[in-house]
Amino acid sequence: MFFISEVSSNHSQNIDRALEFIEQSAAVGCDAVKFQLFKTEMLFSKEVFESNPETIKRKQWELPVEFLPVLSERCKEKEIQFSCTPFYIDAVDELDEYVDFYKIASYELLWDDLILACVKTGKPLILSTGMATIDEIRHAVEITKSNGCQNLTLLHCTSAYPTPYKEANLSAIGTLKKEFNCKVGWSDHTVDPGVINRAVNRWGAEVVEFHMDLEGAGEEFESGHCWLPKHIGNVIEQVRHGLIADGDGIKEPAASELPDRSWRTDPSDGLRPMKSIRGTLKNT
Repeated sequence: MFFISEVSSNHSQNIDRALEFIEQSAAVGCDAVKFQLFKTEMLFSKEVFESNPETIKRKQWELPVEFLPVLSERCKEKEIQFSCTPFYIDAVDELDEYVDFYKIASYELLWDDLILACVKTGKPLILSTGMATIDEIRHAVEITKSNGCQNLTLLHCTSAYPTPYKEANLSAIGTLKKEFNCKVGWSDHTVDPGVINRAVNRWGAEVVEFHMDLEGAGEEFESGHCWLPKHIGNVIEQVRHGLIADGDGIKEPAASELPDRSWRTDPSDGLRPMKSIRGTLKNT
């Protein structure tokens, strides 16, 4: 089971805050922490800025490139993987030295050149599939496979922030697994423990990504799709305990049961404990 905390723009361009996300992600049991690398002017067409000049304020959400080596090093110290979503082609090269894997966001799933640039690095790749049809996903997967991608994960998600739990459509995780025979998972925007547990325990999600904020002061927290560390930490613990509890399926006494086996009813007289230990009992 692999958990990824998504920082998004909740770092507020503050290196200490960004590092705290790594600290908290490791503390709650995440396997990886992921940031986003974009330049606002390269994210939208000119028509968007003309129709909504306020869009340029997203520059305040950008991750400074000079943060990358610092964040990568802290992840190594905390033994947690470092990843980042590239939103422009050159970002792939800027990230290559530092990231353990790449993630393509749902909005960029149709951009063949960006997917191809990530594949060519030889690193593992995760594709989010929010809003996509099965044919669009099939095309993206073909780009990866035909260019030698050896480690692909598809994340089902619903690109609504937050996502109503009734629209999570978790059974699509099973559809992706059957259709593409690769690792599958769930990118959560519901902030609902039951949804994450269901994604793992019923539909076999091998990877769970979620958006996280530290204390509710991040840029994206008010949208309602970000977990706080103490809440997601409990869910991660529940999921992992549940997986351990599956056991091996062999029906035999557990180690914790062994001391009580001799205290079962002896079939010869219907009394406890077994006759074999009655003589060892002492008056206490």
